Amino acid sequence: MSSLKELRNRIASVKSTQKITSAMKMVAAAKLRRAQESAVAARPYAERMERMLGSLSSAVQGREGVSPMLSGTGKEDVHLLVLVTSDRGLCGGFNSSVARRARRKISQLLSDGKQVKLMCVGRKARDLMRRDHGDKIIESYSELDRPKLTFDAADQVADKISELFDAGEFDVCTLIYNKFQSAIAQIVTEQQLVPFAIPEADESDEAASDTEADRSVYDFEPDEAEILDDLLPRNLAVQMFRALLENQAGEHGARMTAMDNATRNAGDMIHKLTLTYNRTRQAMITKELIEIISGAEAL
Repeated sequence: MSSLKELRNRIASVKSTQKITSAMKMVAAAKLRRAQESAVAARPYAERMERMLGSLSSAVQGREGVSPMLSGTGKEDVHLLVLVTSDRGLCGGFNSSVARRARRKISQLLSDGKQVKLMCVGRKARDLMRRDHGDKIIESYSELDRPKLTFDAADQVADKISELFDAGEFDVCTLIYNKFQSAIAQIVTEQQLVPFAIPEADESDEAASDTEADRSVYDFEPDEAEILDDLLPRNLAVQMFRALLENQAGEHGARMTAMDNATRNAGDMIHKLTLTYNRTRQAMITKELIEIISGAEAL
């Protein structure tokens, strides 16, 4: 049985931890609102960019001289996986979910005889993948959101991807990140960046596009291929920026939830330790009284 002093020290320690987790929860909640607004605001632009590129790509499919970022290299032997995580922990399973998806993807590709390379955006991605697949990491980025996440950070990563593709370092590039859904839910998302994957339109989008096509005829200047040559590299930066914003919002939401659970658990532990302390103290007092009474009766 622990002594009263040990119990007092442990209660004080848990109370200190509870204050820290409570403060971290409030900080994460304050940052979440701004990050969520930025992520939601970026979605329409990124989605519209994809639809516009999809429309242009459909018009030039089968032509000669199309950008390799659209047509691909003609093979799928080397895959580049871009993993987006946070730089800091204490956010539950936020980072490990991306690592699990990446490990499954790597195992599947290796079993198919493919070669895999990794680009880690966020310190936790590098740390989580270093043990099993450290030899596959060719580039790593951290602290891109310091002091503030900007488009230049996404452009830096996109430029590196374009540089590697132009050098023939990979055939297919896939982005893996957490898409923000709510403070308690993030969806692990895979998105193929290179070659550009034409998004599948649902029935309502197809109906709207058919109606628009019936009443509109577009002339492109310069032609569609030249526009794609300019827009496809830019689309890499746009989609990467969207992923970074989604990742940032999801990180703050996951940390807020994790710290809220930690604060509640600390409160439960304090309650249990206090009960144990009071019972131990009462038992010691009772024992001392028994000893005093027994000694007095013996005289």
